[in-house]
Amino acid sequence: MRICVVCEGQTEVEFVKTTLAPYFSSHGIWVHPSILRAPSGRHRGGRVSIERLVNFIAHEYHDAERLTTLVDFYGFEDRSGRNPEELETAIRQALVEKIGEDAQRLVLPYLQVHEFEALLFSDPSAFEWVLDEWNEKAYQRLLAVRQGFNTPEEINDRPETAPSKRIEQILRSYSKPEHGPIIAEAIGIERMRQECPRFNRWIEDLRAWGNDGKDRP
Repeated sequence: MRICVVCEGQTEVEFVKTTLAPYFSSHGIWVHPSILRAPSGRHRGGRVSIERLVNFIAHEYHDAERLTTLVDFYGFEDRSGRNPEELETAIRQALVEKIGEDAQRLVLPYLQVHEFEALLFSDPSAFEWVLDEWNEKAYQRLLAVRQGFNTPEEINDRPETAPSKRIEQILRSYSKPEHGPIIAEAIGIERMRQECPRFNRWIEDLRAWGNDGKDRP
């Protein structure tokens, strides 16, 4: 089974390459990233909307057996008061209108709550890879953030308290594209699954795709 993961940005692309792909290859599933681009062909990080996402998936649709997405719920432009599940349903409905009923079976919209950085709070000790500022005080501050919530996915989405904002307040040299994929690789998928129930369900759904043994018509 070959699965295309439509990614919001370069960080997510590297995460798919260095962490998701090795994990799934051990289960006989081959995943590869595709970075979300505008119709002009240019990549613009953030500013993801249903229309932009659906148009891009429709472009990629015929080159993959199955497709899924890895984009942040935080910052999704037209979520319009919807929760992540409602927004995923809206994306799926728009895909059916654009591509046809097979989109229900072949495409799995997934939104990361609230940001990619939430996954990194699965193990605050892995932030040691932000070498310039790593020390015990930074670790304790990151740990306090994690311990303030039942799961990393509950770290909220206000502009001043989103996961990335909290990290930047503690580790000012933190760079999402530089450090994010390294930290994620150090943590590993299994730890993220244990800590992040929504992310875990996504991983289970992708594994189920690989196990169904059905080729795309």
